[in-house]
Amino acid sequence: MTQSPRELVLEFDRKTIAARQWGPMDGVPVIALHGWLDNCASFDRLAPLLREVKLIAVDMAGHGRSYHRSRDANYNIWEEVEDVVGIAQALGLRRFSLLAHSRGAIAAMLTAGAFPDRVERLALIDGLVPPPIDSSEAPQILAHAVAQRTRYGARKPRRFDSLQQAVEARRKGIFPLSEQAAQRLAERGTKALDDGFTWSSDPRLMATSTAKLTRDQVAAFLDRTREVPIRLVLARDGIADMIERLRPLLERYPHIAVREMAGGHHLHMEAAGAKAVADWFGAFLRGEEGGR
Repeated sequence: MTQSPRELVLEFDRKTIAARQWGPMDGVPVIALHGWLDNCASFDRLAPLLREVKLIAVDMAGHGRSYHRSRDANYNIWEEVEDVVGIAQALGLRRFSLLAHSRGAIAAMLTAGAFPDRVERLALIDGLVPPPIDSSEAPQILAHAVAQRTRYGARKPRRFDSLQQAVEARRKGIFPLSEQAAQRLAERGTKALDDGFTWSSDPRLMATSTAKLTRDQVAAFLDRTREVPIRLVLARDGIADMIERLRPLLERYPHIAVREMAGGHHLHMEAAGAKAVADWFGAFLRGEEGGR
């Protein structure tokens, strides 16, 4: 396995996606999608452990070094599906697997539900479906989103005197990270100013979606993934109550193999967690093991 990644720039539909490619050119093609406010460096520790896999880890729209959506566009989760299809097109891939974390894992599931004939396998880390809503909540959600878009659209990104300050801020985020993991994300996710550093991510990513899926809609997407082998890692110290919240849903979808692992939400960025995830995902992504 190549230990150093190759930097890529992918162009499609007048969009520019930055990425890192790991592994042999003739390896099994896997597109990796990171979580909210992360970037492709999220997979720097895991990628070298996935033998014979050609992993293309992307900076998703609004993150890292990739394009920001236009001022009249949104960062609704389903918008990512079109970008995933565009990324595959830019890479010349008709069929591909997806390795994804958190919000990226949700986008991966939606992609597989919309295009089950194109997705070979899903390997997901601490994420599966968006929290569903009742239809009656839609008006309030839209009103809240419009207000947030205005507020965050006018917000200037936070400035830091040094890169180390950004690393420290990232380390103490919503999901605490080790110093090394925070360093990886901050190095990829900041840009230099004349007098310091700032986040490169689009501030509008902080705004909630203008609409959210209902339980029936979530089920419709999952129903269309039944022929797609899926493995899901859930972190024991990850998102609060996720394991319990997903358990009733997972009982209805036996094609989703689940394994709980020690670690926090970003367990794949730490040494022990990355090895455990790679041990379970490696042969699976290569097609050497089935859904279980």
